[in-house]
Amino acid sequence: MQLETALPMAATPPPDAIAPPAEVVPAVRPSRVFVALKIASEIAQTLAQYGHVLERFPVRLIAPADIHLTLVPPWNEASIPQTIERLRRVAGQCGSFTLKFEHVGYGPEPRFPRLLWASCAATDALAALRAALLAEFGQTDERPFRPHVTLARIRNNGRWIARKCPIDQDIALTQRVDSVELMQSPPPGENGYTVLASLPLLAAAV
Repeated sequence: MQLETALPMAATPPPDAIAPPAEVVPAVRPSRVFVALKIASEIAQTLAQYGHVLERFPVRLIAPADIHLTLVPPWNEASIPQTIERLRRVAGQCGSFTLKFEHVGYGPEPRFPRLLWASCAATDALAALRAALLAEFGQTDERPFRPHVTLARIRNNGRWIARKCPIDQDIALTQRVDSVELMQSPPPGENGYTVLASLPLLAAAV
């Protein structure tokens, strides 16, 4: 008679010996950021009033809280803490200064405008801060520096709008700039900019 030999059963490992599943690390989604000067609330409110006459036209008015002067154009950034430290390094080498608003009108090409903006004086201090920031973040801009804050974005028919509602006015507003900001653009379809960090400039500049 042939006897069947029972094979030994594999031992079942205790529950705590079972390796946990590998942790899934979510991908970091880059943020759309830029470096700018935040415009003081009272000045932003005054400048925003120039755009109110365009409400009946196909334009997008910029809310006073969102009015700013861009120094480094937007880019996609995955490491916000590292970017803040780089901005801190530049801010610690550049001094505070006075920002001078000189004119409100259409731009960048008056004959075919896409914006209503308030232009600022391109002072040495402002130009030096911008140059230091562009160098730190590895960006270049061959265009002439035309510092401005956008008050409205014209969707279409800019030339017709400018003819129907001419805006061409000299102004004299000043703001002391004591900090530079890292700002985040809103997600597609949303409005409003977020200040991620505000770094103080040297206080002893002229």
